[in-house]
Amino acid sequence: MAVPRSRVLDLLKVQCRVFNATFNPDRLRLGTKILHQRLRGPSVAAYYPPRVGTVQDLRKLYPEWDVPDDAEDDWLEHLQIAKTRGKGPPKKKRTAAGESRSNTTKISVVI
Repeated sequence: MAVPRSRVLDLLKVQCRVFNATFNPDRLRLGTKILHQRLRGPSVAAYYPPRVGTVQDLRKLYPEWDVPDDAEDDWLEHLQIAKTRGKGPPKKKRTAAGESRSNTTKISVVI
């Protein structure tokens, strides 16, 4: 003799409540497996040692000092050379004050 489905579902509900599991009789993909896993962020962040004593740290600590940054100077020089050859980044589009950026026109109807 077969047991009714409702009776089996009631048993599953109680079982899930006792063992702290998710009741999912339709076997839908809920993502609970992923949500119960340990977070990976701290272990990934701890993989590389922290960077100590960067130029940005010095500039934050001592804003009144003129701290040279060789990497930034090289980057600015590269940009200047690219601009002289015409290969620099394009200029931003300028619009008049109050003018909309889109090409649509406003039509007002007076009755």
